[in-house]
Amino acid sequence: MNPTHCGVNFSWPDFLKGIVQKFFILAAIALCGCPAVGPDYVKPEVEQPKAWHSKLDNGLSATAMSTEALARWWTTLNDPVLSELMTRAMSGNLDLQGAQARVREARARRGISQAGYYPAVDASGNYATNRSSESTVPTAQGKEYQMYNVGVDAAWEIDLFGGVRRSVEAADADLAATQEDLNNVLVSLLAEAALTYVDVRTLQKRVEVAEANVKAQQETYLLTQSRFKAGLTDELAVQGASYALAGTRAQIPALQARLVASMNSLDVLLGLTPGTVHAQLSAKAPIPVPPASVAVGVPAETLRNRPDVRRAERQLAAQTALIGVAKADLYPKLSLVGTIGYEAQNLQNIGNASNNLLDSGNLTYRYGPSVSWAIFRGGAVFQNIEVQNARQEQALKFYKSTVLSALGEAESALAAYAREQERRDQLVTATQAASMAFKLARNQYQAGLVDFSVVLIAQQSMLNYEDQLALSEGAVTTNLVKLYKSLGGGWTAQTNLSQGGPQHGNNPKQKK
Repeated sequence: MNPTHCGVNFSWPDFLKGIVQKFFILAAIALCGCPAVGPDYVKPEVEQPKAWHSKLDNGLSATAMSTEALARWWTTLNDPVLSELMTRAMSGNLDLQGAQARVREARARRGISQAGYYPAVDASGNYATNRSSESTVPTAQGKEYQMYNVGVDAAWEIDLFGGVRRSVEAADADLAATQEDLNNVLVSLLAEAALTYVDVRTLQKRVEVAEANVKAQQETYLLTQSRFKAGLTDELAVQGASYALAGTRAQIPALQARLVASMNSLDVLLGLTPGTVHAQLSAKAPIPVPPASVAVGVPAETLRNRPDVRRAERQLAAQTALIGVAKADLYPKLSLVGTIGYEAQNLQNIGNASNNLLDSGNLTYRYGPSVSWAIFRGGAVFQNIEVQNARQEQALKFYKSTVLSALGEAESALAAYAREQERRDQLVTATQAASMAFKLARNQYQAGLVDFSVVLIAQQSMLNYEDQLALSEGAVTTNLVKLYKSLGGGWTAQTNLSQGGPQHGNNPKQKK
């Protein structure tokens, strides 16, 4: 708009020049003046063991795992169905989508904090009917009159002592912590999906073992009946074979119910209606077999990889910055405020008649610096500083506790994986021996050399060891999944979860 079209007879650039100059002068003071109050964040030093306490055997090695292998650790199991389910979990899980929304919220909150760097400008306009007293305003003669007002108000708080800078620093750290929370959700999701899948395959194996034993026990039952009819054995043998057969059959429905529950849990993890993946998993498949060698690196690498440790460290950084925000309230606040507008009693024929709203004579403005200082608040400012200091101490303790928990979880996972392999190997031997013992007992029973109780004991032992072996095979793979989770594996598998969010490392100092 050209000012002359509205009857305004002054030059806007000349008028605003002085205001703009003062804004830039104060901005220079803010940038080159006082440093931000409060402590500068320095990442705390936490004692870390140089090597794992657990014995690295049965395929475990301290070799550093590649980033790609750790990101998609499930591919080491060479199970195409599992790999496909993991991809679906990353795209469909509702908890993961909720974590993504929290990242977007944190990013927006950081933008709100950064808005404190800039001036706030508001436009306003109002109309009012007034009546003034004749004694105070003789020219009004006690009559009503209208007043129109339009204008722009601006205020800019100069961040002399760093309160805004510290708040932005805290928001940056909060955003990074929220991103790590998303990563942690992803790690837990992938581990839980894999654990549930292994549980499905383990239950299918146990059902298969039980059904095979039912078939064998049916043959034994028919044998005892035949021998009983021939007068070669007593009814006790028949009843023993009968209850053994019924007992094994009774195990199958319970296993099948657990199998359905595990499939339903997998559906929920994938964000699907229960029953969706049942058809895909109905075809029996073996329990995924771990690789011969598993690289686990050293403890320091694990702490760098784990999102929960990284999140706790960023939360500590955010809380440290909030101490500076609280301390900034101890110091005066300097602002540049200004108002420019028009005020008149006439709104008609804008730009043509005199004494109209936008006539140059109706111009009003006010600008200049403003200082405020909280002199007395009943100790509230000091108490708030103490609150933030106490919260920082809590965050520090939580960070150190998270580090210890991470190391403890990894150590336990290493031991569980290695020792379960030893247990599985012994169960393989026991199962083979039990199977041979059952065959020998049955042959000797048919030859009339032993009582049927020997056959019954041998058969029940074989069933028990076969079931334990299936459980142990599943436990070995389950413990490997838990090991990968304890090492922080999987959170880099999908890099676009936060739509380009910042990937914060362990920068020892965060300053503005």
